Amino acid sequence: MTSGVATMSKINKSLEEWERELTPEQFRVARMKGTEPAFTGEYWDNHEKGTYRCACCGAELFSSDCKYDSGSGWPSFFAPVSEGKIRLEEDHSLHMVRAEALCSRCDAHLGHIFEDGPEPTGLRYCINSAALKFNKRD
Repeated sequence: MTSGVATMSKINKSLEEWERELTPEQFRVARMKGTEPAFTGEYWDNHEKGTYRCACCGAELFSSDCKYDSGSGWPSFFAPVSEGKIRLEEDHSLHMVRAEALCSRCDAHLGHIFEDGPEPTGLRYCINSAALKFNKRD
Protein backbone atom coordinates (compact mmCIF):
# COMPACT_ATOMS: atom_id res chain seq x y z
CA MET A 1 0.00 0.00 0.00
CA THR A 2 1.11 3.51 -0.81
CA SER A 3 -0.38 6.76 0.42
CA GLY A 4 -3.21 4.84 2.11
CA VAL A 5 -4.50 3.57 -1.25
CA ALA A 6 -4.41 -0.14 -2.02
CA THR A 7 -3.01 -0.87 -5.46
CA MET A 8 -4.99 -3.36 -7.49
CA SER A 9 -3.27 -5.87 -9.68
CA LYS A 10 -3.52 -5.39 -13.43
CA ILE A 11 -6.08 -7.56 -15.24
CA ASN A 12 -5.09 -8.94 -18.63
CA LYS A 13 -7.60 -11.02 -20.58
CA SER A 14 -7.99 -11.87 -24.24
CA LEU A 15 -10.75 -10.26 -26.30
CA GLU A 16 -12.42 -13.67 -26.43
CA GLU A 17 -12.52 -13.84 -22.62
CA TRP A 18 -13.96 -10.34 -22.36
CA GLU A 19 -16.56 -11.11 -25.02
CA ARG A 20 -17.77 -14.14 -23.03
CA GLU A 21 -18.01 -12.12 -19.79
CA LEU A 22 -19.61 -8.87 -20.99
CA THR A 23 -22.89 -7.99 -22.65
CA PRO A 24 -22.59 -7.22 -26.37
CA GLU A 25 -22.93 -3.47 -25.68
CA GLN A 26 -20.38 -3.52 -22.84
CA PHE A 27 -17.94 -5.37 -25.09
CA ARG A 28 -18.50 -2.98 -28.03
CA VAL A 29 -17.94 0.10 -25.88
CA ALA A 30 -15.37 -0.99 -23.30
CA ARG A 31 -13.22 -3.38 -25.33
CA MET A 32 -13.70 -2.18 -28.91
CA LYS A 33 -13.64 1.56 -28.04
CA GLY A 34 -17.22 2.21 -29.08
CA THR A 35 -19.51 5.03 -27.99
CA GLU A 36 -23.15 4.79 -27.04
CA PRO A 37 -25.49 7.41 -28.54
CA ALA A 38 -26.03 10.51 -26.38
CA PHE A 39 -29.01 10.44 -23.98
CA THR A 40 -29.42 6.64 -24.32
CA GLY A 41 -27.15 5.20 -21.62
CA GLU A 42 -28.44 3.92 -18.32
CA TYR A 43 -26.63 6.48 -16.14
CA TRP A 44 -26.60 9.79 -18.04
CA ASP A 45 -29.56 11.05 -15.96
CA ASN A 46 -28.92 9.05 -12.77
CA HIS A 47 -29.13 11.26 -9.67
CA GLU A 48 -28.83 8.58 -6.99
CA LYS A 49 -25.91 8.58 -4.54
CA GLY A 50 -23.32 5.86 -4.90
CA THR A 51 -20.22 4.64 -6.68
CA TYR A 52 -19.59 4.00 -10.36
CA ARG A 53 -17.36 0.99 -11.03
CA CYS A 54 -15.74 -0.39 -14.16
CA ALA A 55 -18.18 -2.74 -15.90
CA CYS A 56 -15.30 -5.02 -16.85
CA CYS A 57 -13.25 -5.44 -13.67
CA GLY A 58 -15.26 -3.77 -10.90
CA ALA A 59 -12.63 -1.15 -10.05
CA GLU A 60 -14.08 1.85 -8.24
CA LEU A 61 -13.81 4.79 -10.64
CA PHE A 62 -16.19 7.66 -9.82
CA SER A 63 -18.39 8.86 -6.99
CA SER A 64 -21.81 10.39 -7.50
CA ASP A 65 -20.42 13.31 -5.45
CA CYS A 66 -18.34 14.27 -8.52
CA LYS A 67 -21.10 13.69 -11.09
CA TYR A 68 -22.81 16.66 -12.73
CA ASP A 69 -25.19 17.39 -15.60
CA SER A 70 -23.00 18.53 -18.48
CA GLY A 71 -25.87 18.54 -20.97
CA SER A 72 -23.83 16.21 -23.19
CA GLY A 73 -26.04 13.13 -22.79
CA TRP A 74 -23.35 11.01 -21.14
CA PRO A 75 -22.52 10.58 -17.46
CA SER A 76 -20.08 13.38 -16.64
CA PHE A 77 -17.73 13.67 -13.66
CA PHE A 78 -15.24 16.37 -12.71
CA ALA A 79 -12.83 13.89 -11.03
CA PRO A 80 -12.29 10.17 -10.40
CA VAL A 81 -12.56 8.73 -6.86
CA SER A 82 -8.79 8.89 -6.48
CA GLU A 83 -5.62 9.48 -8.42
CA GLY A 84 -4.44 6.55 -10.52
CA LYS A 85 -7.89 5.08 -11.21
CA ILE A 86 -8.06 6.51 -14.75
CA ARG A 87 -5.31 6.17 -17.32
CA LEU A 88 -5.12 8.67 -20.19
CA GLU A 89 -4.12 7.91 -23.74
CA GLU A 90 -4.03 10.17 -26.78
CA ASP A 91 -6.87 9.35 -29.19
CA HIS A 92 -6.53 10.40 -32.82
CA SER A 93 -9.85 8.99 -34.06
CA LEU A 94 -12.49 11.11 -35.81
CA HIS A 95 -9.80 13.42 -37.25
CA MET A 96 -9.11 15.10 -33.91
CA VAL A 97 -6.88 14.66 -30.88
CA ARG A 98 -8.66 13.81 -27.63
CA ALA A 99 -7.73 12.38 -24.25
CA GLU A 100 -9.15 8.88 -23.96
CA ALA A 101 -10.10 7.71 -20.46
CA LEU A 102 -9.23 4.09 -19.66
CA CYS A 103 -9.62 2.00 -16.53
CA SER A 104 -6.13 1.73 -15.03
CA ARG A 105 -6.80 -1.81 -13.83
CA CYS A 106 -8.09 -3.50 -17.02
CA ASP A 107 -7.61 -0.89 -19.79
CA ALA A 108 -11.34 -0.71 -20.55
CA HIS A 109 -12.29 2.23 -22.77
CA LEU A 110 -14.49 4.47 -20.62
CA GLY A 111 -14.88 7.62 -22.71
CA HIS A 112 -12.95 10.89 -23.09
CA ILE A 113 -11.80 13.80 -20.96
CA PHE A 114 -12.38 17.40 -21.96
CA GLU A 115 -11.25 20.69 -20.41
CA ASP A 116 -14.72 22.27 -20.22
CA GLY A 117 -15.84 20.96 -16.83
CA PRO A 118 -16.74 22.73 -13.60
CA GLU A 119 -14.46 23.71 -10.75
CA PRO A 120 -12.54 22.50 -8.88
CA THR A 121 -10.82 20.61 -11.72
CA GLY A 122 -12.19 22.23 -14.88
CA LEU A 123 -12.34 18.74 -16.38
CA ARG A 124 -15.25 16.75 -17.82
CA TYR A 125 -14.83 12.99 -17.73
CA CYS A 126 -17.41 12.11 -20.38
CA ILE A 127 -18.05 8.41 -19.74
CA ASN A 128 -20.18 5.77 -21.47
CA SER A 129 -22.82 4.17 -19.23
CA ALA A 130 -22.03 0.78 -20.83
CA ALA A 131 -18.52 0.95 -19.34
CA LEU A 132 -19.90 1.46 -15.82
CA LYS A 133 -21.81 -0.38 -13.09
CA PHE A 134 -23.51 1.69 -10.41
CA ASN A 135 -23.57 0.69 -6.73
CA LYS A 136 -26.22 2.68 -4.85
CA ARG A 137 -25.20 4.07 -1.47
CA ASP A 138 -27.46 3.01 1.41
